Amino acid sequence: MKLVPPGLERGFFAIVNPFIGGLVRMGVRPNTITTIGLGLVIASAVAFGMGSIKLGGFLLLLSGLVDTFDGAVARRTGATSKFGAFYDSTLDRIGDGATFIGIGLYFMTAPDIAYRNVAVVLCMVAIVTSLVVSYTRARAEGLGLECRVGIAQRAERIVGIGGAALIVGPGPGGLVLSSIVAVLSLLSAITIGQRIIHIYSITEGARSREGRDDVAEAL
Repeated sequence: MKLVPPGLERGFFAIVNPFIGGLVRMGVRPNTITTIGLGLVIASAVAFGMGSIKLGGFLLLLSGLVDTFDGAVARRTGATSKFGAFYDSTLDRIGDGATFIGIGLYFMTAPDIAYRNVAVVLCMVAIVTSLVVSYTRARAEGLGLECRVGIAQRAERIVGIGGAALIVGPGPGGLVLSSIVAVLSLLSAITIGQRIIHIYSITEGARSREGRDDVAEAL
């Protein structure tokens, strides 16, 4: 289960397909798009850290938009590669950390932040959970297992933080922003649990079923 419905994803790609086609015609390389996306995320983190919350939200959403382009361009041009996948994943992790560092810096330095210490700790938790969400998938795929399950993946985090920051801003005492970080941390923790259960079910669960089948055959 994902928070972003598949129908919404299809509608989104129907809208951005002309832009992707334009990038293909211009000969823009997928890794160049990936690098631009990271630049936007870092700019977003700087904006968050300086207290420009709505600008940070806009830049974060823009980075998420650009992040969907690199893979699509690679597939259309036949430029998919193992290095491209590795490069994209690595820069995504840097972006995840930068986003919450920027928000944490805002909580540390802005005046009149409610529950300042709690808000900063929530950003630390968000960094850990977001990275572990990505690690669980990478580790599973390294073992040859599919692991795309989970209620809060990267797209959900970007839309959640970027959308709330752009539309609402930090809220009184930063409570809106800190609440979003708290919710996303919780959803990321749930996603980690979902992935652990999923991998267990297709490894140890399958082994248990095989054992029961062997016993049944012996009887």
